[in-house]
Amino acid sequence: MRKLHVAAFVSLDGVMQAPGGPEEDRSGGFAHGGWVVPKFDEALGEEVDRFFAPPRALLLGRKTYEIFAAHWPHQNDAFADALNAMPKYVATRSPRPLAWNNSHPIGPDAVSAVRALKAEAGPDLLTQGSSGLIQSLLKADLVDQFTLLIFPVVLGSGKRLFHVEAAPAGLRLLGSRTTSQGVVVARYERAGDVSSGSFARETPSEDEVKRRADINGKPEDFQ
Repeated sequence: MRKLHVAAFVSLDGVMQAPGGPEEDRSGGFAHGGWVVPKFDEALGEEVDRFFAPPRALLLGRKTYEIFAAHWPHQNDAFADALNAMPKYVATRSPRPLAWNNSHPIGPDAVSAVRALKAEAGPDLLTQGSSGLIQSLLKADLVDQFTLLIFPVVLGSGKRLFHVEAAPAGLRLLGSRTTSQGVVVARYERAGDVSSGSFARETPSEDEVKRRADINGKPEDFQ
């Protein structure tokens, strides 16, 4: 059975749109494309190599697929060779053929297709970019691991990694590293449900009892 890994470049406020260049994705008027590049160093390159190193199959949305397919087949290095050779599964509604080597459409029902892929034998699945696809996978609670490369920048707007419809999940930290450029690399795995507790006194104060009554009775006063 395969695992599904989400690896993402994200800003401090959770934006993952157009990390590699201004022309990657200007949708929504996004004006900060290429925000990863000034902080990309040897240490970060090592981390990228790390999550691509095990046998992987790429799982991509159509837009990210088109970005990759226009770039990597035209590069001449070992990383590009590995990327070009590995299987690529693409969630797409378009009838246009997938010209990049070893690419396979999984159709418009990405959740059902990914659930079936995970049940098969084969290399683990790895997403890159593909924010829209990731929203569907998070909502369906299909993600097993995250590698987040968190950059010291606030972008304000743009496509975000986590959306309000993501299924609640507990996570366990597998490891972390901070680069000299201030990028935090954190690896997490799924760890059951969300656990909770309370710092409140066992016997609430009169003020707390009143506060709870007020907020439950007049929620508009607290908006």
